[in-house]
Amino acid sequence: MNLRLNTIKYKAVYKLYLLFLLLSISSVLFAQSNYEKGAYYTGEYPNLLLEAGYSQAEIDAKLNKAYTDLFEGPNRIYFEVEDSLAYVSDLKNNDARSEGMSYGMMVAVQFDKQEVFDKLWRWSKKYMQHQSGPREAYFAWSINPKTNAKNSVGSASDGELYFVTSLLFASNRWGNDTGIDYYAEARRILDAMWAKDGTGGIHHVINVEHKQISFVPEGDGYNWTDPSYHLPAFMEVWADYANDGHEQFYRDCADTSRAFLHRTCHPVTGLNYDYANFDGSKHDARWMPQAFRYDSWRVPMNIAMDYVWFGKDKAWQEDYARRFQGFLRKEGIKTFNDQFNPDGTEPEWILAAGGYRKLRHSLGLVATSAAASLIDDVDPDYDFVRELWNAKLEPYEDGYFDPYFDGLMYLFSLMHLSGNYQAILPATTK
Repeated sequence: MNLRLNTIKYKAVYKLYLLFLLLSISSVLFAQSNYEKGAYYTGEYPNLLLEAGYSQAEIDAKLNKAYTDLFEGPNRIYFEVEDSLAYVSDLKNNDARSEGMSYGMMVAVQFDKQEVFDKLWRWSKKYMQHQSGPREAYFAWSINPKTNAKNSVGSASDGELYFVTSLLFASNRWGNDTGIDYYAEARRILDAMWAKDGTGGIHHVINVEHKQISFVPEGDGYNWTDPSYHLPAFMEVWADYANDGHEQFYRDCADTSRAFLHRTCHPVTGLNYDYANFDGSKHDARWMPQAFRYDSWRVPMNIAMDYVWFGKDKAWQEDYARRFQGFLRKEGIKTFNDQFNPDGTEPEWILAAGGYRKLRHSLGLVATSAAASLIDDVDPDYDFVRELWNAKLEPYEDGYFDPYFDGLMYLFSLMHLSGNYQAILPATTK
């Protein structure tokens, strides 16, 4: 009798255990289903240009022209030197920047142009990357491409962010046995980050206490940030493909960046300051008053990328895009300026570019504001998309011309809107 009761009790407990296990698995799968609809998981990247009514042939031609203009045309920003090197130049400032070099590498890996990628990397490694000392494996943010001298030995953290991510993508796309071990190069940068503990004033690119990317990884610049450096999508990629034992840290950084963007973007306009403290508040820099300026243009594009790739913060991102595009729409979709106070008023001090100190309807912001249209239902009539489609990379009426920053934002946004800016995963996982 006791044996029979014990058997019944055992079966009941076992059934409860199975039920609990089933519910646990179901809850995990349900939670995953909320975000694994993102293109990172499905491989299905939206082509908003096609949805807007443009033919695939027109889209391909538009994209190819934008690439050709920047990398091959008479106003190109890409220059081949020596036997197998190349650099990207910010022409208006007469330098090559870690920003532009790593952007160029990202473009090359997305377009499957391995030779271009390799030439840019070799130049970066030879002339820009520190090979010894406290900054070992980091990159000088500005180089004189005529003399190859370092204009500044310090790093800008977004350069390292893009270098690592583009190298991981290259490893996934081309493997590591075609002349450059892309994964080893990415790991060298990552491992160097973790080895830097403040000695000589040099730190990790990410502030490890706050789990946010720093403005620069040295001195006081380690203790604040630039909102346009926050790319949670890239942190998710590091978590999956860096394989350096810090996977959870990178996932935490992605989530922290999403929360930071909530705080730093204005609740009405969606605009943000160029520089911010880790709590999202304005960080006053000694070299200029703070406002929404050139750096900030990248924020809507970065948020749209995270929305499309991962979709882990959709509700806020959709609200953000409505606020941001709604503000620009009120300003005039064909006329909105390129610098604002976050509350939408005109800043008293205008940041100059290329010798011009004036507000203008800049192609770079036209482009990234259109990239925000990837966020569902924010631009139902494709007004911002059409504004970008009709825009041209050419000199403004007063002669100002910036194929570097305007041009790269234009190209990146066309890539996003056509579904050609993707998280590149190994072929076996596609």
